[in-house]
Amino acid sequence: MKTLRYALARLGGMVLVLLIVAFCTFVVFYLVPSDPALLACGKPCTPENLALAREFMGFDEPWWQQFLTFLGGIFTGRTFGTGATAIHCAAPCFGYSFRQNADVLELIGDRLPVTFSLAIGAAVLWVGVGVAIGVYAALRKDSWFDRAALAGSVIGVSAPVYLVGLLGILVLGFQLNVVPVGNYTAFSEDPVRWAWGLVLPWCVLAFAHGAHYVKLTRSQMLETMSEDFIRTARAKGVPERTVVGKHALRNVLLPVVTLTGIEFGSLLGGAVITERVFSLPGLGGLLIEAVHARDLPTLLGCTLFAGFLVVVANAVVDLSYGVLDPRARLT
Repeated sequence: MKTLRYALARLGGMVLVLLIVAFCTFVVFYLVPSDPALLACGKPCTPENLALAREFMGFDEPWWQQFLTFLGGIFTGRTFGTGATAIHCAAPCFGYSFRQNADVLELIGDRLPVTFSLAIGAAVLWVGVGVAIGVYAALRKDSWFDRAALAGSVIGVSAPVYLVGLLGILVLGFQLNVVPVGNYTAFSEDPVRWAWGLVLPWCVLAFAHGAHYVKLTRSQMLETMSEDFIRTARAKGVPERTVVGKHALRNVLLPVVTLTGIEFGSLLGGAVITERVFSLPGLGGLLIEAVHARDLPTLLGCTLFAGFLVVVANAVVDLSYGVLDPRARLT
């Protein structure tokens, strides 16, 4: 029962945050000076044509009514215009791009597999390698490995992603020609080429994000290994591998899970810089194209979708706390 109440409380909080995110995102993008109806009006754009465009797109209503209509479209769908020229956007409707004549969610769906492929591969690398290096560095404190790990983490945190990416392309892609550059292949077409084409972007993101995990895991591991329950386990003759792997590492994983959820959710919203550097057709590229074209419906839908992913990722992290640490269910 406590677990159920814990899950319902977290899910209720997630819904509330999503509503706030939707409201703030809508206000920011639909109260800016740029008028999507003016951009879709065409040339010459007479006042009559502009009024018809605004009515067709639903921008002739008060902003609060536009927000309620937009929110309702997420759950029930939405129809733009009337008669033979009407355009229906099925639920969940995150808007309609009149520049590309496509449902925004369809545009997101076409790009999401690329961004998801980039995020999941990089996350596996940065969590696995970062945590392993952090744990080993803590167990070998003040050794050459510990100092090298700290130095590498400082470089990883400080170096811009675009700089590391460009250096990787220049050295590994062009000079040594060991990895392909700008050649994305869908997983369904060829899994091997899919993975090989993403090796360099995965490594670049893993280097940048994994540095945080090395520092976090090392500091948490050093703190945990000095706790009384660790000394008690050792005094009872528990093997060192069990002390580290079962008792210490489980406590270290709590902040690691938090950081992973936040970064993975943010990355799913579009790794704009990385996708741009490696010419990957993901959500980041869709956002850049929408900005250049001043396609506000697409920009709004992508931003709201990214916020949704971040909120969901944080909710998953909160629920996982109850599994990793039963004490969290009581808070």
